[in-house]
Amino acid sequence: MGPAPKDPSRRARRNKDTIPQTVLRWEQAEAPELPDFRVERDGQLVEFVWPERTREWWQTWIDSPQAEHFGTSDWQYLLDTALIHARLWRGDLSAAGELRLRVAAFGATPADRARLRMVFAEADGADQGRGSSGGPSARERYGAAKLRSLPGGKSGKSSTGDE
Repeated sequence: MGPAPKDPSRRARRNKDTIPQTVLRWEQAEAPELPDFRVERDGQLVEFVWPERTREWWQTWIDSPQAEHFGTSDWQYLLDTALIHARLWRGDLSAAGELRLRVAAFGATPADRARLRMVFAEADGADQGRGSSGGPSARERYGAAKLRSLPGGKSGKSSTGDE
């Protein structure tokens, strides 16, 4: 937990990283289906039924913008997390804390995404070619030739005509 480390080029101290970074080859993975399996209840094996709310939750993760950055191990971790989600929606409130910790690692809430430094690119594309306010700039509205100084400005003369 805590803030993400600064970019090394922006650090005040240029100490060498004590632990070298490992660069991995990226392979995007497809989301698995929620599996069918059996659980033991009262000494008998019965079919596990996923709560409808957990199925909706799983589909939300599949459709999320984050999903395009998930690898196989990420989906496996989320699959285990789905079991915790199912426990919560079956009334086991003790699962809530673990569920919150696990989904935070994937950017489930706006605060989680801010901590992970995730931003949505759609907003960047919408602002392209326009001023920061979203409308045309003053130069575009009035043109450079139409701008002029108003009386009383910093021209060296006072507004009363006294020098």
